[in-house]
Amino acid sequence: MSSTDSLGRAHELLERLQATLADLERRADSGDTEGAIDDLTAAAELAKEIEAEVQRARTAADAGT
Repeated sequence: MSSTDSLGRAHELLERLQATLADLERRADSGDTEGAIDDLTAAAELAKEIEAEVQRARTAADAGT
Protein backbone atom coordinates (compact mmCIF):
# COMPACT_ATOMS: atom_id res chain seq x y z
CA MET A 1 0.00 0.00 0.00
CA SER A 2 1.37 3.41 -0.93
CA SER A 3 1.70 6.33 1.45
CA THR A 4 -1.02 8.12 -0.52
CA ASP A 5 -3.39 5.19 -0.05
CA SER A 6 -2.69 5.07 3.67
CA LEU A 7 -3.22 8.80 4.04
CA GLY A 8 -6.48 8.54 2.11
CA ARG A 9 -7.64 5.78 4.42
CA ALA A 10 -6.58 7.85 7.45
CA HIS A 11 -8.63 10.76 6.11
CA GLU A 12 -11.70 8.52 5.74
CA LEU A 13 -11.22 7.27 9.29
CA LEU A 14 -10.85 10.85 10.52
CA GLU A 15 -14.21 11.74 8.98
CA ARG A 16 -15.77 8.76 10.76
CA LEU A 17 -14.10 9.84 14.01
CA GLN A 18 -15.50 13.36 13.66
CA ALA A 19 -19.01 11.97 13.13
CA THR A 20 -18.60 9.66 16.12
CA LEU A 21 -17.46 12.55 18.31
CA ALA A 22 -20.49 14.58 17.22
CA ASP A 23 -22.73 11.64 18.18
CA LEU A 24 -20.91 11.37 21.50
CA GLU A 25 -21.54 15.02 22.25
CA ARG A 26 -25.25 14.72 21.38
CA ARG A 27 -25.66 11.63 23.54
CA ALA A 28 -23.79 13.18 26.45
CA ASP A 29 -25.93 16.32 26.22
CA SER A 30 -29.11 14.23 26.21
CA GLY A 31 -28.01 12.14 29.19
CA ASP A 32 -27.64 8.90 27.19
CA THR A 33 -24.72 7.61 29.23
CA GLU A 34 -24.67 4.11 27.73
CA GLY A 35 -24.71 5.47 24.19
CA ALA A 36 -22.02 8.00 25.04
CA ILE A 37 -19.80 5.25 26.41
CA ASP A 38 -20.33 3.22 23.24
CA ASP A 39 -19.42 6.25 21.13
CA LEU A 40 -16.36 6.93 23.25
CA THR A 41 -15.21 3.34 22.78
CA ALA A 42 -15.77 3.61 19.02
CA ALA A 43 -13.83 6.90 18.94
CA ALA A 44 -10.89 5.29 20.72
CA GLU A 45 -10.83 2.43 18.21
CA LEU A 46 -11.00 4.81 15.27
CA ALA A 47 -8.13 6.84 16.74
CA LYS A 48 -6.03 3.65 16.93
CA GLU A 49 -6.84 2.84 13.31
CA ILE A 50 -5.88 6.36 12.24
CA GLU A 51 -2.59 6.06 14.09
CA ALA A 52 -1.88 2.74 12.34
CA GLU A 53 -2.63 4.22 8.91
CA VAL A 54 -0.36 7.20 9.56
CA GLN A 55 2.40 4.80 10.60
CA ARG A 56 1.85 2.79 7.39
CA ALA A 57 2.11 6.01 5.40
CA ARG A 58 5.37 6.90 7.12
CA THR A 59 6.78 3.44 6.48
CA ALA A 60 5.73 3.54 2.84
CA ALA A 61 7.17 7.04 2.41
CA ASP A 62 10.46 5.95 3.95
CA ALA A 63 10.51 2.97 1.56
CA GLY A 64 9.82 5.27 -1.37
CA THR A 65 6.44 3.81 -2.37
